Amino acid sequence: MDLLFTILCAVIVIGFLVFIHEGGHYLAARVFGVRVTEFMLGLPGPNVGFTKGDTKFGVTAVPLGGYARVCGMEAGEMQPHLKEVLAALYRRGTAEMEDIAADCGITDDEAYEALEELTEWGSCNGPTKRDPYNTYRAREVTPSKRQVRAALAAGEEAPAAYALGEARPVDDAQALFDAEYRQQYRSLPFWKRSVILVAGVAVNLLFAIVAFVVLFSVIGFDVQNTQTGEVFHYNATPWQSIEVGFSYIGMVIQAVAGLFNPATAAQTVSDSTSIVGIAVLSKQAVEQGLFMALQFMAMISVSLGIMNLIPIPPLDGGRFVVEVFQKATRKVVSPKAMGYLSMAGMALFLGFFAIMLNQDIQNLIAGTGVFGPSAGA
Repeated sequence: MDLLFTILCAVIVIGFLVFIHEGGHYLAARVFGVRVTEFMLGLPGPNVGFTKGDTKFGVTAVPLGGYARVCGMEAGEMQPHLKEVLAALYRRGTAEMEDIAADCGITDDEAYEALEELTEWGSCNGPTKRDPYNTYRAREVTPSKRQVRAALAAGEEAPAAYALGEARPVDDAQALFDAEYRQQYRSLPFWKRSVILVAGVAVNLLFAIVAFVVLFSVIGFDVQNTQTGEVFHYNATPWQSIEVGFSYIGMVIQAVAGLFNPATAAQTVSDSTSIVGIAVLSKQAVEQGLFMALQFMAMISVSLGIMNLIPIPPLDGGRFVVEVFQKATRKVVSPKAMGYLSMAGMALFLGFFAIMLNQDIQNLIAGTGVFGPSAGA
């Protein structure tokens, strides 16, 4: 039961902080009109949930981590035949790759690459496991009540609804393509793409600041007079609590920066903990009450936010550096180069994780660190 409670505490704490982080990306994308096809808590894989608009919200089989699938974030130049392939697929509703290639007068490979990009855009659905061939389907369209009211108010017909894979007329292929392209991350100017990338970090840090204000200004804390021994309750001003929050953020930034300093990297990793240590600390904080639980969540939220700013793909900071590079050089990073960068970044990230996990396991066996008898006191 103790182990189950530890796992439950970790899932709740980490799940909530990942939820608000990915929620920041999701909200920023939607504010700028970018389509988000999935908002999931957990690692990619089998999932359950519900669909609202263009987005499926749910939980995956492994409820650690999470992601918001923002459309149009693929690396490299756009495929050259997207407009005609999109129109051909919508006219058919459901079609195999070879049919689209024949309709557009292009090769099967060109059709496949265009269809895969349109699938990433959320403009169509890719092949399922039950499809014997590369079968693609035009996306489902369900006009919102707001769209219907707006059309009727303008004296126009209400927008038509189409089921997944249902054929539909395409009178203007360019207009259809433009409507889909406007809902893609890659269509946005640099500053809007940057906002989407850092929105998750911003929400994590904002949550931490609000939590510090609640802890030290609203709830308050006990202080003992060192001379008289008298204990009294103190509520800091909101500004003092905000200063504490920013001071802690600064400390975390210095600690993370220490990972890239050869003189301090070993000590920084030694002072860090993996998911195992976080799970134990989550349980200890919850057992100590609301104040400690909220304080612990604020601290982890800051760490999660700052860690995501590390300039290595696939972290948010790495994506931001790529955006800055593309803006400064006016060159587009190729999918191949992005793949290499992501693999290198993931290898570095997993290396740090393996080291911290190993020292957590050793501490668990030895009963030291966060696993020692004094840690839960």
